[in-house]
Amino acid sequence: MQICLTQRGPLHGADGRLVEAGYATSLIKTYDRARIKASPLRIKEWDYYLISNDSFALALTVADNGYMGLDSISFIDLDAQTHHTASRMVPFPMGRRNLPASSAAGRIAVQGKQYSIDFKVDNGQRHLFGHMYDFNGPDKPLLFDVVLTEPKADSIVMVTPFARRPRAFYYNQKIPLMPAEGRVVLGDQEYLFSPASSFGTLDWGRGVWTYNNTWYWSSASGIVDGHHLAFNFGYGFGDTSKATENMLFVDGVGYKLEHVVFDIPQKDGKEDYLSPWRITDNQQRVDLVFTPILDRASDTNFILLRSDQHQVFGRFSGVVRLNPALEISVQNLTGFAEKVRNKW
Repeated sequence: MQICLTQRGPLHGADGRLVEAGYATSLIKTYDRARIKASPLRIKEWDYYLISNDSFALALTVADNGYMGLDSISFIDLDAQTHHTASRMVPFPMGRRNLPASSAAGRIAVQGKQYSIDFKVDNGQRHLFGHMYDFNGPDKPLLFDVVLTEPKADSIVMVTPFARRPRAFYYNQKIPLMPAEGRVVLGDQEYLFSPASSFGTLDWGRGVWTYNNTWYWSSASGIVDGHHLAFNFGYGFGDTSKATENMLFVDGVGYKLEHVVFDIPQKDGKEDYLSPWRITDNQQRVDLVFTPILDRASDTNFILLRSDQHQVFGRFSGVVRLNPALEISVQNLTGFAEKVRNKW
């Protein structure tokens, strides 16, 4: 079942429970941290941006996860098949980072030793800028300055509950296909984003999660046969009986899907992330082969807290069907697919 939310109003009732669950194509519900009936240690809020083209990508994260804040910068060179991530942790922010209650406007500015990250959102533009002077050793500082222009288009917004946890929830918006213009300076090299071939994706999340979760997520944006095409596929956490986050986007219009599955190949009893994957759905509207280029893997293990991540970048080829009569052929569309397990 796919329930489309149409009524604006608060995300939570006075009792701290979700008013309703389902999906929308815009941020239809109002998030109010004060209405959450959970320990501030359990509230998780983040803004994650991925800016990419066929050759390289920049990933930026600012998070307030209650007991731990995270500021992270990743640079992925698809041509050289290299990547590097540098992260800084902040103990027990518990809401003091003041992440905006809406994705549509506001500012996030964080800084620490040798770094700063700044997101300014106003009037349809997202200005992302900052630096990390010791990004990859003292001789490889990273500086970035990128502007994303948000088109008037559909996004995918999810209000997801968790079974048997009435006050746990995930409120999420993913905005793909934002033309990107700007640059990254890494050491003595400069990388330019052009809006003709570079796009940004926002993953805006607010919620109270259960402790042990595994999720699958995939996203890609680009120009295919003259169309601005993107997709968002995801599953694995929460109660998705009212809606999934699976959607195709073509020229600003979202086409809702039901259930999508990632077939990750196995080798010696484990996932073989660098062999081709297959991604399909239950309505025969998606049939894609994902050919990996590199695995941005990390495993942070503090016994009680753990994050085992495989964000794999590569190219998608196959077909997507907007309806039974309209099919789009996809060839080497750059994007990523990931599997993440968190104990948090």
